[in-house]
Amino acid sequence: MPPIVQVKNLVKIFNGSVRAVDGVSFDVNEGEIFGFLGPNGAGKTTTISMLTTLIKPTSGNATVAGHDIVKEANEVRNVIGLVPQDLTVDDDLTGRENMILQGDLYRVPKEELFNRVDGLLDLVGLTDAEDRMVKTYSGGMRKRLELAEGLVHHPKVLFLDEPTLGLDVQTRAVMWEHILDLKKKHNTTIFLTTHYLEEADSLCDRIAIIDHGKIVALDSPRQLKASLGGDVIEVSVESEVDSPDSITGIPGVIEVQFSEGKYRIKVTRGEEVTPGVLKMLWDQGVVVKSVNISQPNLDQVFMEYTGRSLRDAMQSSVQDRGQRMARAMQARRRR
Repeated sequence: MPPIVQVKNLVKIFNGSVRAVDGVSFDVNEGEIFGFLGPNGAGKTTTISMLTTLIKPTSGNATVAGHDIVKEANEVRNVIGLVPQDLTVDDDLTGRENMILQGDLYRVPKEELFNRVDGLLDLVGLTDAEDRMVKTYSGGMRKRLELAEGLVHHPKVLFLDEPTLGLDVQTRAVMWEHILDLKKKHNTTIFLTTHYLEEADSLCDRIAIIDHGKIVALDSPRQLKASLGGDVIEVSVESEVDSPDSITGIPGVIEVQFSEGKYRIKVTRGEEVTPGVLKMLWDQGVVVKSVNISQPNLDQVFMEYTGRSLRDAMQSSVQDRGQRMARAMQARRRR
C-alpha cells in the first residue's frame, strides 16, 4: 500500500530569501500518527499549510491521498481535515450549530450529518455542552470542538497544528486520549506538529525532527532514542578541564560535549562510568556543581542532531521573533 502522504524536496521561500521550508522529503503511512517536532519557526506550520493547500510551495511536490497539492487542490481539500493553531469556531453559535455548519460546508448529506455530529460530540466529550454558546466554553472545550469539526466529513488525513498549545496539563492529557482514540477506533491517519517533547513521544508512531526548515532525523521515538547509543551524564561545573581527552579516555565514554558550563557525556552505562568521570574532574581541581544521569530522551535526541536542546531552540525563536517585532515597530515609527 503506497503512503497516504508523499513529500519530495518541498521548498517554501518567503520574500525572495527566507527559506522557511528547505527541501523536506518524507512519507506518511495510512493509519499512523506522524509528528513534526521542532521549535517555533522551524517550518512545521509552513509545511502543513502547503500540504493543506493554504499556500503554494516554491518548488518540490507532494500528494495527499494520491492528489497533487497544487494541481488537484480541491480534491485534496475534500479528503483532509485541519485543526489549526488558532481557534476558528464561531463564538455566537452553539457547539452543535458549529458542527452542522462545518458539515454543510463539506456538503455532508443531511441524513448522515446529524448522526455524525452526535457521534463526534460524544467522542470529544461535549454532548452535555452541545447546546451552549461556544463563548461559554473553556479553551480546552473549544479545542475539542475544533477536533470534532475536523472529522465531520470523515477525512482520510487529519492535520493537527500544535493541537494542545496553551492548554493546561490535565486538558492536554484529555486531548491526547481523544487523538489516540481516533487511531485505535477509526484508523484515522494523523499528521501533527508539536514542540512538546512528551506529546511527540506519547502519541507519534514516527517523528520527523525539523530545524531551520530541514528534517534532521526521522524514525520512531524508540529508534530515535536508541540511536544515541547509551546513557547521558550531565555534569555542571565551574570551569572546563584543561584537556578534554582526559574525559574521552575514560572506559565507557562514547562522546563528550561542553556547553554553557555543562558537560554532556554519552556513555555505555551511566552508573558504572560516573564515578570515574567525577574522580577525574576532582583530580584536576574542577568544582562539580551537579550531576545527572539519564537514559536517552527526545530532548537529547534533538540536541544530538541540532547541537542545542529544544528548550534553547524555543527561547532563541522567541527572542528572534521579539527582535523582528521591535524592528517592525521602529520602521513604523520612522514613517
